[in-house]
Amino acid sequence: MELLRQAQDTGAAAPVARADALRPLTGSTSGRRTWRIGCGDVADRDRCLTVLVDDDKVVLVGPPGEAAVLTTGQLGQLRAALREAAAQAER
Repeated sequence: MELLRQAQDTGAAAPVARADALRPLTGSTSGRRTWRIGCGDVADRDRCLTVLVDDDKVVLVGPPGEAAVLTTGQLGQLRAALREAAAQAER
């Protein structure tokens, strides 16, 4: 739950500009790698999904109270982020 709060506090649900929506944002939270993938919601507003690794678990944080709508490109980015997060969680 602490990682979820950190993701929300760092703006994981903040809107992402469409130009940024085509490339995942990566970084780290408390030494853990995070990935942010731009997406939309059902009202076509800019949002993002955040992928975090918590020890041996992968945490996916979506827009609060929203559905995430992804293009095929964004879905590929999410797939790559989840693959990398799974590899990190196995270490």
